[in-house]
Amino acid sequence: MAENSVDQSGHGPLSGKIALVTGASRGIGAATAVALAERGAHVVLVARKVKDLEAVEDAIHAAGGTSTIAPLDLTESDGIVRLAQAVAERWDRLDVLVINAAMLPTLTPVTQIDGKQFNQALTLNVLATQALLAAFDPLLKRAPAGRIIGVTSSLGTEARPFWGAYGATKAAFENLLETHAREVERISSTRLAIVDPGATRTQMRARAYPGEDPESVKPPEAVGERIAQLLVQDFANLHRERVETSR
Repeated sequence: MAENSVDQSGHGPLSGKIALVTGASRGIGAATAVALAERGAHVVLVARKVKDLEAVEDAIHAAGGTSTIAPLDLTESDGIVRLAQAVAERWDRLDVLVINAAMLPTLTPVTQIDGKQFNQALTLNVLATQALLAAFDPLLKRAPAGRIIGVTSSLGTEARPFWGAYGATKAAFENLLETHAREVERISSTRLAIVDPGATRTQMRARAYPGEDPESVKPPEAVGERIAQLLVQDFANLHRERVETSR
């Protein structure tokens, strides 16, 4: 992990909190990381591409916030364990875990799903989620009020033609998160929320809807702001919401 040189000011409603955001190199993940840092959190930025992470870190730095970049391929479970160990050594806890990274397989009928792509999506969207929960559960429990936010899709609960591969991974993603939340709610202060960002201007959506005018849907910053607000306001366990923020 590489930490930027900005000295945290100690101001903001999330001051002193350590937050980790996956898929933080662009889109909703990057916007969420920036929004959390603006509110005083120190944000651990997790994604594969170093240059993209550095760009997000620069934006956080320019706004007076602090962050640590952690280049990592989440499909490698050993890497997740090493990341958790590094966080434990530096801070001994984790206050916020935002699980946002996801893969969208090619849209196709169920009978024509590409097995390799489906396996890749299951690995990132589902298996990595379980690995993150397992690795960071002890650190979240050490925090005064550990919080987990899972970024989902309506396709996890509403089947749509040609979206079966992605929808199946999101259904499993939500089930894992909800089950974990119920398992820990009576033995720790950890609480979990599931957020559906709705139609948002991301690279993933552009791939799925190549003819759509990007300006017709809200920017990722709207979702990042809502996630940050949710953490500031706090929430009951198993809170769910869809972000309907206007453009």
